[in-house]
Amino acid sequence: MEVEKMEKIFKDVQRKKIEFFGKEISGPFTIPAGIVTTKASIIEKIANKIREIGILTTKSIGIEPREGNREPIIAQYGPLSFINAVGLTNPGAEEFAERLEKIKIPDNKFLLVSIFGSCEEQFVEVAEKLHDYADGFEVNISCPHSEKYGQAVGQDRGLIKKIIRNVVSLGKPVFVKISPNLDVKKTVKCIVKSGASGITAINTRGPELYLHDSYPVLSNKVGGVSGKAISELGLKCVREIRNITDLPIIACGGISTAEDIKIYKRTGANFFGIGSALAGMNTEEIKEYFHNLSVDLEQGTDNAVRFLKKELNMGYKKYKVDKNIQLAEDLFLLRLNNNIGIKPGQFIFAWLPEKGEKPFSVFDDEPLTLLIRKIGYLTSELSKLRKGNIVYIRGPYGNSLKINGKVLLVGGGTGIAALYLFAKRNKKTIVVLGAEDEDHLPYIGKFKLASKELHLATENGELGHKGLATDKLEEIIEDTQAEYCINCGPEPMVRAAIRKESKSIDLKNIYSSIEYLTKCGIGLCGSCATSKGSRSCVDGTFMNH
Repeated sequence: MEVEKMEKIFKDVQRKKIEFFGKEISGPFTIPAGIVTTKASIIEKIANKIREIGILTTKSIGIEPREGNREPIIAQYGPLSFINAVGLTNPGAEEFAERLEKIKIPDNKFLLVSIFGSCEEQFVEVAEKLHDYADGFEVNISCPHSEKYGQAVGQDRGLIKKIIRNVVSLGKPVFVKISPNLDVKKTVKCIVKSGASGITAINTRGPELYLHDSYPVLSNKVGGVSGKAISELGLKCVREIRNITDLPIIACGGISTAEDIKIYKRTGANFFGIGSALAGMNTEEIKEYFHNLSVDLEQGTDNAVRFLKKELNMGYKKYKVDKNIQLAEDLFLLRLNNNIGIKPGQFIFAWLPEKGEKPFSVFDDEPLTLLIRKIGYLTSELSKLRKGNIVYIRGPYGNSLKINGKVLLVGGGTGIAALYLFAKRNKKTIVVLGAEDEDHLPYIGKFKLASKELHLATENGELGHKGLATDKLEEIIEDTQAEYCINCGPEPMVRAAIRKESKSIDLKNIYSSIEYLTKCGIGLCGSCATSKGSRSCVDGTFMNH
């Protein structure tokens, strides 16, 4: 479609008024609870960047902080379909209120705060703490893989009535997110009698078990199925709800195209939640996807489908350990028996069945080699592996940088692991590496061969300059006339590097990767959110600051 024509349609769509409980909102879409918009910084970025999303649904918030389940928390169930058991991860109501206070959301957005609890008192307490920030509440009585929350609460219709009536009494619109795994008709009748303002349908199907090589993939063993695999179930539930009530329905479940939306609309839905379809999309792609989806609805086209990513490298590949090289008490190299196709800056997940998985930068690709610091249960288990033991790998994820010019690589700690492939593929690199001592500076010989210059620093002075990797950056940049900088390591080191580099190099030519918590790798869980609302696993991992 011609650009001018597309822009005109965008403007026509934007002029349409959509009323939602006293607010004129910018679009009929939301992203369901627990997907993408799980951190305040992401909520703010999506709110200001994507007009078509008029309803901002938060992740489910409880009274106390919850770390949730260990990884793996998600697996690809089928095309555009997933199974997950995140475990209601959240910072707690008080902390979340403080985070919401720091962000600014446009007036044409409706902030729908999802809440959960095990009893009516907990629901009310969470709603009271978040009352001043929410435009409305979504009551989660439908999460299928928790023993005390969600679906466990939704089975008790007497309790549902008490929860809804008490939250409604606080004076904000209340939606109730229902489970397809319970009696939908009885649940909806109960919701209507209790004074709810609307219904979100549906939450995930389950709980179900998902296996790979006879092992349960999820650490929780069972999880909820979302996406295209439950679209028929979602339509069935929306149809049943519409036959009972005229309350507004936010439909969720397998929506990815304009045709899906039209079918849901004919079935009785008023607003539309799109979640699993966003897997693998970076923020700019999500923006373009929703723009194109709106045009598709107006014009009968199908342009948004080109943004959908059916292949996400979520399948596990079996590797055997070739060698486990102990470098220091807390550091080791795990060399596997095969190569991996990967670009500099990308990362993978390593999975030990029934013990967990974590993301790692690829230190070397021929063969696949990981530099691992022992800092928790899984890394300790990986350190025990010996020749012939099995490790499962999924990926790669993230984006690579396309840079032509003289590049300065700055690495500290295990951040060194992300830099060797850059040096290996670009002979113009100047490398600066720092660690606490000589034992924590592996691959020095290979770095020396791969790079134009190598500068080292150790805190105890065993090797190179005594001090930090960032100590002599300004001098090195002046001497080498570096045009670009790539930084990787702990956040304090990266921040210090950027401050010094930016004195001589434009910020747009400085790329950094900070060790954010990364759980899914495909942009859905939002755990790797930056302070500016990017998700490092899909928007990075190396980003401008």
